[in-house]
Amino acid sequence: MTFRKYGESGQVLNVHMPELAKVCDEIAIVRSLHSEPINHDPAVNMLQTGAGRPGRPCMGSWVSWGLGSENRSMPDFVVLLSGTKGQPVISRYYHSGFLPSRHQGVQFQSQGDPVLFLSNPGGIDGRTRGRLIRGINDLNRRRLELVGDPEIEARIDSFELAYRMQSSVPEMMDLSGEPKHVHELYGTQPGKVSFANNCLLARRMIERGVRFVQLYQRGWDMHSDIKNRMPKQCAEVDRPTAALLRDLKQRGLLDETLIIWGGEFGRTTYCQGELKATFGRDHHPRCFNAWLAGGGIRGGVTHGATDDFGYNVVENPVHVHDLQATVMHCLGIDHEQLVYRFQGRDQRLTDIGGQVVPELLA
Repeated sequence: MTFRKYGESGQVLNVHMPELAKVCDEIAIVRSLHSEPINHDPAVNMLQTGAGRPGRPCMGSWVSWGLGSENRSMPDFVVLLSGTKGQPVISRYYHSGFLPSRHQGVQFQSQGDPVLFLSNPGGIDGRTRGRLIRGINDLNRRRLELVGDPEIEARIDSFELAYRMQSSVPEMMDLSGEPKHVHELYGTQPGKVSFANNCLLARRMIERGVRFVQLYQRGWDMHSDIKNRMPKQCAEVDRPTAALLRDLKQRGLLDETLIIWGGEFGRTTYCQGELKATFGRDHHPRCFNAWLAGGGIRGGVTHGATDDFGYNVVENPVHVHDLQATVMHCLGIDHEQLVYRFQGRDQRLTDIGGQVVPELLA
């Protein structure tokens, strides 16, 4: 891979990200992230929930619980997948854990029903569905008064939200009304499952008050053939990522929207296996990168450094908990104060660690 300096700030980026290079003065790069887990599942759990073990709320759920809703017709927390099918391990990464289930991430789809089973079945119109929902929720409220189970209240909220989403979501997911220059900016094709479409959908969700939008793009686990796979993977994400930054800025939304871009760990700088044409690189949690942009972030900053071999952090280490604390700070949340009592302990996203990184702040 070849890297060069770009922008007035001299940010160092891969040459296969030419569009991101054009907006690199908007982003702050963290070069000194580190974590403990060495395999994907615990590492993603650590990044998303603050702990390597499953079962805890993810960051989007904490934000939903801490900030509440801006649009009663949309979920607070939405998840968009590309390049993968929904399955239990993936869905665990946007789970509400011990928080009320209303704060769970809702997966949207780019094809078919935007949300599974959102449309009415044949023979059931909107008015009939409304009567059914009201009847079920009346029974649920009676049960709630009797037993006081908060999950019943969450179920009531879910039914009512799903009913409102029948009107709000199809319009929001329809990209056909976007002007030609916007599709050219993102490289989108309406109806196609792609990271580009998801970036444009994310902008539309932000406009409509969704608190937390999470985009997943698989394909970075290059244990082999990294020389051919990396340029292709970069090409899939480069243009739409830069487009999202530009689009939000043009619409006056970037200053109030925080973008976090990264993964659960890095890769070794040495090859995995034999040195041959299809070599790859292994997992490496001791040092890796992420970048942030938008609300509360000082663009053009590079924070931290590794040794000459890219193996260890040697300057300004940033633990995953520090990244989480900084994200929460930019959203106006004190990560040490946003706690939830569970199993006799005040639980929080950053567990017992986490320090805000002031060098990243505007």
